[in-house]
Amino acid sequence: MLAVVVSAAPIGAAVPAPEHSALVLDHLASGLPPLSGLAHAGDARLFLVALDGRVLVYEGGVVLDQPFLDLRARVRTGGERGLLGVAFHPRHSENGLFFVAYSDLRSDLVIARFAMASDGTAADPASGVALLVIEGYAAGHFAGQLQFGPDGYLYASVGAGPWVGDPQCNAQRLDTLLGKILRLDVDAGASEPPYHTVPPTNPFAAGPAPEVWAYGLRNPWRFSFDRATGDLLVADVGEHQREEINRQLAGSPGGENYGWARMEGTHCVDLVVPCVDPVPPCGDPAFTAPILEHEHVGSFCAVIGGYVYRGAEIPWLEGRYLYGDFCTGRLYAARNGPARWSSEDLGLALPRLSSLGEDAYGEIHLVTTTGVLARLSPWPGSAVPGLCVPEQGRLCLGGRYRVRARWRDAQGRAGTATAVPMTSDAGYLWFFDQGNVELLVKLLDGCAAGFPAAWFFAAALTDVEVDLRVLDTRTGAERRYWHAGGTPFPPIQDTAAFPCP
Repeated sequence: MLAVVVSAAPIGAAVPAPEHSALVLDHLASGLPPLSGLAHAGDARLFLVALDGRVLVYEGGVVLDQPFLDLRARVRTGGERGLLGVAFHPRHSENGLFFVAYSDLRSDLVIARFAMASDGTAADPASGVALLVIEGYAAGHFAGQLQFGPDGYLYASVGAGPWVGDPQCNAQRLDTLLGKILRLDVDAGASEPPYHTVPPTNPFAAGPAPEVWAYGLRNPWRFSFDRATGDLLVADVGEHQREEINRQLAGSPGGENYGWARMEGTHCVDLVVPCVDPVPPCGDPAFTAPILEHEHVGSFCAVIGGYVYRGAEIPWLEGRYLYGDFCTGRLYAARNGPARWSSEDLGLALPRLSSLGEDAYGEIHLVTTTGVLARLSPWPGSAVPGLCVPEQGRLCLGGRYRVRARWRDAQGRAGTATAVPMTSDAGYLWFFDQGNVELLVKLLDGCAAGFPAAWFFAAALTDVEVDLRVLDTRTGAERRYWHAGGTPFPPIQDTAAFPCP
């Protein structure tokens, strides 16, 4: 078992995963080019970031032949170079804008904006404009994650460069963007170069690198925001001994210094050369300590940061931070206990794991450099008795079928429906107003009546997007019904929903 270090606490052993955490990795697609990330645009599609410079679309259970965006002529690959990140504007459905990070033909890190083509199905490659071009790279440690924060600003991770020990002190210097988390306002000043402005509340807005939001990072390959709390979690790939996960609480004014290259996690590192500006000594309170770190034991080599789980399908993971390791591919779940953070091995692995990502509903997907797309799922191939416990967002029908629904309206607002049982085999769910029946569901036990399957019915008085899922907790079989929105919800009559055993 890997050792886990928590801030202000000694090393402790990772605890085993709960016995009831019946999780599987559903392989959705394989044979793809090496993948570095994935994103969503607020709908049912997944956008897969390929290192070769393409953004591919996973929709309707397949990867579409036509790329959403093709930047292969502009992107240099090899080593850690390539297309590294994609983030869709929070109002993408209105303005068609999205942002990418990639290594260009000179091996500089470029953060650029693109727009949709006139047909609305793919991007317009000619629409690209550069917001930042960051020099100082060779072949690695670009980072390149892009995420919009709860404040509507675009955040970007930037590595400190490929050198051992950061001899140029990039991560600690505040006159360079290397080794930092950046924060940009991509709405103000969007019509002319540099196509963004610096939020006036950035902690170093008056300095030579005003986009800097946090610093002291080596290779913050992946970071994310907690959907529920707004906390920022940053996984920083270590060099010799330790991998670390850092947290910035929502409402922070920014400016945290996470310690590289003076500190690698909670371990002291001797700087290769002295920095021009004095760097605080090891353990100085000026450094923000990580909440978790992994030693380089058991082949654990490079932390792959993830997300705090806020989906609806795996309730026992609610609030846990999911992350992994590149070399072993193993997945972990971390939680903040009464005294400290702890981590558990989920017993799952996806070799050459390169990134985790959320879909529009908060469910977790994973990609690899071997071209695999997978989904973290609670549906095992064997029986999982007792999973169906009625909750606010979950109906239990017939004692064994779990029903839940999520919704999204035209303005991008989304949520989990509130469940209201009516009888043992019927109930309704409401989205906006308590008592307003937006979705009525019913399940008939056709097996008991001599039919070959249990039947599922649904009707709705809504035109919003709906993701409706039904699980047979005895067999693990799942049925998904999805309505794209914008038109009346069509009645569902599925008389072959769950075949009899």
